Amino acid sequence: MTPKQRLRRLSAGLALVLAAGLGYAGWVHLTHLAVPCPFHAVTGLWCPGCGVTRMCLALLRLDISAAWQANAVLLVLLPFLGLLLAYRGVVYVRRGNVPSKRWETLAWSGLAVVLLLWGIVRNVI
Repeated sequence: MTPKQRLRRLSAGLALVLAAGLGYAGWVHLTHLAVPCPFHAVTGLWCPGCGVTRMCLALLRLDISAAWQANAVLLVLLPFLGLLLAYRGVVYVRRGNVPSKRWETLAWSGLAVVLLLWGIVRNVI
Protein backbone atom coordinates (compact mmCIF):
# COMPACT_ATOMS: atom_id res chain seq x y z
CA MET A 1 0.00 0.00 0.00
CA THR A 2 1.36 3.43 -0.92
CA PRO A 3 1.54 6.40 1.48
CA LYS A 4 -1.25 8.06 -0.50
CA GLN A 5 -3.50 5.03 -0.03
CA ARG A 6 -2.67 4.87 3.68
CA LEU A 7 -3.49 8.59 4.01
CA ARG A 8 -6.86 8.02 2.34
CA ARG A 9 -7.57 5.05 4.60
CA LEU A 10 -6.60 7.01 7.73
CA SER A 11 -8.64 10.03 6.63
CA ALA A 12 -11.69 7.86 6.00
CA GLY A 13 -11.33 6.26 9.44
CA LEU A 14 -10.97 9.65 11.11
CA ALA A 15 -14.00 10.98 9.25
CA LEU A 16 -16.02 7.97 10.37
CA VAL A 17 -14.98 8.43 14.02
CA LEU A 18 -15.74 12.15 13.83
CA ALA A 19 -19.16 11.52 12.28
CA ALA A 20 -19.99 8.91 14.92
CA GLY A 21 -18.85 11.23 17.71
CA LEU A 22 -20.84 14.18 16.40
CA GLY A 23 -23.86 11.93 15.84
CA TYR A 24 -23.63 10.67 19.41
CA ALA A 25 -23.22 14.23 20.70
CA GLY A 26 -26.32 15.26 18.77
CA TRP A 27 -28.26 12.28 20.13
CA VAL A 28 -27.27 13.09 23.73
CA HIS A 29 -28.05 16.77 23.23
CA LEU A 30 -31.52 16.06 21.85
CA THR A 31 -32.57 13.14 24.04
CA HIS A 32 -30.45 13.61 27.18
CA LEU A 33 -29.81 9.86 26.98
CA ALA A 34 -26.18 8.75 27.15
CA VAL A 35 -24.53 5.37 27.41
CA PRO A 36 -24.07 4.71 31.14
CA CYS A 37 -20.74 3.51 32.50
CA PRO A 38 -21.09 -0.24 33.16
CA PHE A 39 -18.33 -0.13 35.81
CA HIS A 40 -20.17 2.62 37.73
CA ALA A 41 -23.51 0.84 37.29
CA VAL A 42 -22.15 -2.38 38.79
CA THR A 43 -19.83 -1.03 41.51
CA GLY A 44 -21.06 2.48 42.25
CA LEU A 45 -17.46 3.66 41.81
CA TRP A 46 -16.20 6.15 39.22
CA CYS A 47 -13.92 4.70 36.55
CA PRO A 48 -11.13 6.83 35.02
CA GLY A 49 -13.36 7.53 32.01
CA CYS A 50 -16.52 8.47 33.86
CA GLY A 51 -17.57 11.91 32.69
CA VAL A 52 -15.96 11.66 29.25
CA THR A 53 -19.27 12.25 27.45
CA ARG A 54 -20.01 15.32 29.58
CA MET A 55 -16.42 16.51 29.04
CA CYS A 56 -16.64 16.14 25.25
CA LEU A 57 -20.03 17.88 25.11
CA ALA A 58 -18.64 20.72 27.21
CA LEU A 59 -15.62 21.01 24.89
CA LEU A 60 -17.95 21.22 21.90
CA ARG A 61 -19.60 24.19 23.66
CA LEU A 62 -16.11 25.56 24.47
CA ASP A 63 -17.00 25.36 28.17
CA ILE A 64 -13.62 24.46 29.67
CA SER A 65 -14.88 24.83 33.24
CA ALA A 66 -17.62 22.23 32.74
CA ALA A 67 -15.16 19.94 30.93
CA TRP A 68 -12.78 20.25 33.89
CA GLN A 69 -15.56 19.33 36.32
CA ALA A 70 -16.58 16.31 34.24
CA ASN A 71 -13.10 14.70 34.07
CA ALA A 72 -10.15 16.93 34.93
CA VAL A 73 -7.36 14.41 34.43
CA LEU A 74 -8.56 13.24 31.05
CA LEU A 75 -8.91 16.87 29.98
CA VAL A 76 -5.28 17.50 30.94
CA LEU A 77 -4.18 14.33 29.12
CA LEU A 78 -6.01 15.18 25.87
CA PRO A 79 -3.10 17.11 24.30
CA PHE A 80 -0.72 14.23 25.05
CA LEU A 81 -3.18 11.70 23.67
CA GLY A 82 -3.63 13.86 20.58
CA LEU A 83 0.12 14.14 20.01
CA LEU A 84 0.68 10.41 20.42
CA LEU A 85 -2.16 9.59 18.04
CA ALA A 86 -0.98 12.19 15.51
CA TYR A 87 2.57 10.81 15.65
CA ARG A 88 1.29 7.26 15.13
CA GLY A 89 -0.85 8.50 12.20
CA VAL A 90 2.16 10.15 10.53
CA VAL A 91 4.24 6.98 11.02
CA TYR A 92 1.43 4.89 9.54
CA VAL A 93 1.07 7.12 6.48
CA ARG A 94 4.82 7.27 5.83
CA ARG A 95 5.90 3.70 6.59
CA GLY A 96 2.83 1.59 7.21
CA ASN A 97 2.28 -0.52 10.30
CA VAL A 98 5.62 -0.58 12.05
CA PRO A 99 6.28 -1.57 15.66
CA SER A 100 6.04 1.18 18.24
CA LYS A 101 9.26 2.67 19.52
CA ARG A 102 10.20 2.17 23.15
CA TRP A 103 9.36 5.78 24.06
CA GLU A 104 5.88 5.35 22.57
CA THR A 105 5.22 2.25 24.64
CA LEU A 106 6.46 4.07 27.74
CA ALA A 107 4.27 7.09 26.95
CA TRP A 108 1.14 4.96 26.48
CA SER A 109 1.97 3.00 29.63
CA GLY A 110 2.50 6.24 31.55
CA LEU A 111 -0.87 7.57 30.40
CA ALA A 112 -2.53 4.31 31.44
CA VAL A 113 -0.91 4.50 34.89
CA VAL A 114 -2.04 8.11 35.33
CA LEU A 115 -5.61 7.15 34.39
CA LEU A 116 -5.55 4.15 36.72
CA LEU A 117 -4.33 6.33 39.59
CA TRP A 118 -7.01 8.89 38.72
CA GLY A 119 -9.62 6.14 38.91
CA ILE A 120 -8.44 5.30 42.44
CA VAL A 121 -8.01 8.90 43.66
CA ARG A 122 -11.39 10.11 42.43
CA ASN A 123 -13.11 7.43 44.49
CA VAL A 124 -11.10 8.14 47.65
CA ILE A 125 -11.51 11.91 47.72
